Amino acid sequence: MKKFIQEKHQEAALDDLKTILAYPSYLQEDDETPFGKDIQAVLEKTLEISEKLGFKTYIDPEGYYGYAEMGEGEELFAVLCHLDVVPPGNLKLWDSKPFEPTIKDGFIIARGSQDDKGPTIAAMYALKAVMDGGETLNKRVRFIFGVDEENLWRCLNRYNELEEKATMGFAPDSTFPVTYAEKGLLQIKLHSKETSSYRLEAGDAMNVVPEDATYEGQWVDDLESELKKNDYSYERHEQSITVKGKSVHSKNSPQGINAIVRLANVLTTKDDNKALLFLRDYVKEDARGLNIFGEVEDEASGILTCNAATLSINPEETILGIDIRYPVTVEKSFIGDKLKAAAEKAGLIYEEYDFIAPLYVPLDTPLVENLMAVYQKKTGDMQPPIVSGGATFARTMENCVAFGAQLPHAEATLHGPNERMALEDLYQAMDIYAEALYRLTCQ
Repeated sequence: MKKFIQEKHQEAALDDLKTILAYPSYLQEDDETPFGKDIQAVLEKTLEISEKLGFKTYIDPEGYYGYAEMGEGEELFAVLCHLDVVPPGNLKLWDSKPFEPTIKDGFIIARGSQDDKGPTIAAMYALKAVMDGGETLNKRVRFIFGVDEENLWRCLNRYNELEEKATMGFAPDSTFPVTYAEKGLLQIKLHSKETSSYRLEAGDAMNVVPEDATYEGQWVDDLESELKKNDYSYERHEQSITVKGKSVHSKNSPQGINAIVRLANVLTTKDDNKALLFLRDYVKEDARGLNIFGEVEDEASGILTCNAATLSINPEETILGIDIRYPVTVEKSFIGDKLKAAAEKAGLIYEEYDFIAPLYVPLDTPLVENLMAVYQKKTGDMQPPIVSGGATFARTMENCVAFGAQLPHAEATLHGPNERMALEDLYQAMDIYAEALYRLTCQ
């Protein structure tokens, strides 16, 4: 295998990564851009970096996506990236400012370092290194930059309406080795028009287990007593109380602690709001949804996960947001029908918010075989291809899979406080991507 990555590539990649990490590119819709000024700005800056590296670039006039391309030919190889991030969450849990990239103990720490700005820059510089090594592309390689991946995927939906589809490709937005199958994703909002004397807003995003949930109102003392009885972690303030949980990605929700569910468990001692009762009686502290769906699991992709991600209570209505990741062999209709029946029984109105079908690419395809061979040769790790509960842009096109950039030994810090990526892992991912791109786009 050739050695493409040089120290100059590592240094330049780190500099450019710091640049784009500084943009707080989480969803903040406004009248001028589809997803917010910071998202627009990071897209423009990334395309500027791409041009410096020798790519030809294009940006959607309305700001839904952009891409950077090298090479010639009929075939199109896609690297499917995203530049948006989830909100930083509770700033008190960060040891440094989430949008001021910090190097400490061999890690780069910032929101987006692991998901997905770090892997994006690693893949871009991998191709740059291959070109610097004097290789010639036998097809076009297009880095497609989405900017709404953490929400509704409106970016790639727009791309697919207007642009050329890939022949094959990968998304550097998961875990090594190769993710050849991804669970189905179904996000639901449950509504109730009942009135309330207080306001409550909890949960930052549908794909994150909420790490805190705050109640402000007349029942603070009573709720504190209930929290103590249940041995729940919380913070007491003069006029409010915050239930503490543990934030993880929704795909790993059984590993988290859901603060919204815990708040509902104690708040129902004072309030019979339908959504709170649904959380207490149906969702419970069970991130598998067993009380709603029963045992849902398959050999190929494992268990169903169910995350009560967001809760909004105000004097006019209540909205509960739920994120479900279900096994690849299960039908969407089964999941939807079960949840709808439970919601209706609880007096809630069911609304489908987002749906992404499962991904499956056979193991014997040249794409999977080549990516696996590169990874195994570079690392000596012989573990088989994997199935994920995460949803990556690989689902948006045929013959695409997720490929890295998180190495198996690395802690998954995406969507949590102090998100970070080891510099050693960043550079190893660059090396793996360079060899993979050389094999699939040059030979």
